[in-house]
Amino acid sequence: MKQENRSEAQRSIFLMALAVLLVLGYMARLFYLQILSPEYKSKAENNAFYHNVIYPERGAIFDRSGKLLVYNEPAYDVMVITKEVGENLDSLGLCQLLSINIETLRQRFDAIRNRNINPGYSPYTPQRLLAQVSAGDAGRFQEHLYKFPGFSVQHRSIRRYGTEVAAHVLGYMSECSPADLEQDSLLAPGDYVGKSGIERTYDAVLRGTKGYKVMLRDARGRIQGHYNNGANDKKEMAGHNLTLSIDEGLQALGERMMQGKRGAIVMIEPATGEVLCLVTSPAYSPSLLAGRDIGKNHLLLAYNPNKPLFNRALQGSYPPGSTFKPTQAALLLNEGVITPQTLYTCYRGYPYMRGRPACHGHASPLAVEFALTTSCNAFFAWGLHYMLDDRSRYPSVQEAFTHWKDYMVRMGYGYPLGIDLPGEKRGFIPNSEYYDKWYKAGWNSSTIISNSIGQGEVLATPLQMANLAAIIANRGYYYRPHVVHEIEGMALDTTYSHKQYTGIAAQHWEIVVNGMAGAVRAGTCHAANFAPGEIEVCGKTGTAENPHGPDHSAFIGFAPRYNPQVAIAVYVENGGFGAIYGVPIGRVMLEYYLREGHLSPTAEGIASRMSHSYLSYRNAP
Repeated sequence: MKQENRSEAQRSIFLMALAVLLVLGYMARLFYLQILSPEYKSKAENNAFYHNVIYPERGAIFDRSGKLLVYNEPAYDVMVITKEVGENLDSLGLCQLLSINIETLRQRFDAIRNRNINPGYSPYTPQRLLAQVSAGDAGRFQEHLYKFPGFSVQHRSIRRYGTEVAAHVLGYMSECSPADLEQDSLLAPGDYVGKSGIERTYDAVLRGTKGYKVMLRDARGRIQGHYNNGANDKKEMAGHNLTLSIDEGLQALGERMMQGKRGAIVMIEPATGEVLCLVTSPAYSPSLLAGRDIGKNHLLLAYNPNKPLFNRALQGSYPPGSTFKPTQAALLLNEGVITPQTLYTCYRGYPYMRGRPACHGHASPLAVEFALTTSCNAFFAWGLHYMLDDRSRYPSVQEAFTHWKDYMVRMGYGYPLGIDLPGEKRGFIPNSEYYDKWYKAGWNSSTIISNSIGQGEVLATPLQMANLAAIIANRGYYYRPHVVHEIEGMALDTTYSHKQYTGIAAQHWEIVVNGMAGAVRAGTCHAANFAPGEIEVCGKTGTAENPHGPDHSAFIGFAPRYNPQVAIAVYVENGGFGAIYGVPIGRVMLEYYLREGHLSPTAEGIASRMSHSYLSYRNAP
């Protein structure tokens, strides 16, 4: 009996201890949820307070001369407290005042009440019904606001443009997506963020900091008034203004001449890496992607067969053709494969491969300067042959080609340059593994000889081609290209102020400069010589073979020869010889910039002819 009593007592003690532990665990959980848990605290605060958001002014954007390109214009959001909307809402009158249709109104109310779309929904607090209502519609609506209980108007602003050019540089804004909300904790549903261009890259700088007024809510979520006499309110902070390196007049001239064509123009200031113009064609007016019609207009642009949303200057990967030859000349000199006096033969083509690649008629044999001046294909084919196939230099073709590829990468090819705009592509520079995979039986210079003249597998963006021109102008180094010149009240990223060296000695680049100066004086791009005896231009044409249609027309150059102020690349898809489109467009752009916005009658005539010259394209890229 005593044993049974002892067991019963032990069981009672155990049950009592278990009950105490459960109670303590429950109390600890309540303490954590109510005192320590940030999630519970947040929910409790959301139930007790309503933060009336005050949106700051977004930073304005100026061009390099101070011209206002992007600014803010007052706009308004229509807010609604759904619990206060009467059953007899005049839906038709509301739609007429706000310039919307009845279906849009129904969709917006459904979206507001959908907690998957709007997780912070409360029928007792203001919800955004319509965003970016114009001042006119908002004004008319406010005059009749007494007829619509539960509705109110909140001040916002929308982007407006002081220019019709540079849409791909400036970018556009749109309502933030779920992905944007995940990536940035400072955003909230309904906020607008940059989606492309400068608006996207510098969104956090331009956006500023939101302010708010803290309003007190009762147990049912209804707003009772200002909390703590405004002591907990936060004032908004305006975004920073940006000054771009872009010259709006130069940009407009480039877009004018590229009308009816596909391609790009990029101009860089060699001494800083600042991008003076970044033209991509076809383009579109930046105002199309602003305001309430952005969704409809974006859809129209996206389905346009000419792909106006595609930024060819940064994303177009093209064979650079003969504009690539300066890279070959510089590395061959630096490697000691050739000297300035080395002569190679050319008999309207590369003799070692029975005239392939073909070449035009000129004096033979010839040295590297004259090869650049005349754009001789055979010379650079010989150079690649002696670099890759001479086993006394490198033990294998793979090792030799790796050195070749490394030179290309140091000259800005094969990887994004890091411009402060989104979406930049890398082009393509093959490596030895690439050819080992495709040519399992072995390969040598003859297998890939087209690379020596910027054909074959080599691809580059117009930005990379312009950067090469800047490298040559600087005799061997460059600054990362960038389009922002100044951020008001902030320092620029130091990435853009460090020199990037190619590892090729300056004296070798001087030989390249001599050849390019000769090409403008009396060679393949003599039409770029707009100021003989006054401004010495150095240039190189390119006619890039295109298996899908007519050849592409290209030109790179810089000026003046000494103390260069500008470097340029022009690329016109299916434009034929470089001298047909690349050189004339390049000549006009250089003259405009170096003459501080003035064109001679000859240059104006060329600009007019280019702007009225349209090319036919059967298929979009």
